[in-house]
Amino acid sequence: MPTDSLDISLLGKTYSVACRPEDREGLLAAMAFLEEKLNSLAARTNASGEKLAVMTALNIAHEFLQFQRSGGFDMQAAKRRIGLVNARLDGVLAQQEKLF
Repeated sequence: MPTDSLDISLLGKTYSVACRPEDREGLLAAMAFLEEKLNSLAARTNASGEKLAVMTALNIAHEFLQFQRSGGFDMQAAKRRIGLVNARLDGVLAQQEKLF
């Protein structure tokens, strides 16, 4: 699988990272998320550099672990709800087709 290079910018510094083409959008979203977290923490603490990076990583890890401990995202429930919505849409569309 071919790997490209993607330049990302965080706190005014540019980093070149390996990235498969199919992962590009996800990596750009992660970069935007991280940039927002870094800027938010920097504004609240006046931290910078390595200290800011470590504090931000620790906060993100803490949020992730809290999310996991609370049961995380219930994929099965989401799939059931999507199935119910699809069934309702199919029913409504079938009624509409009968009109024409």
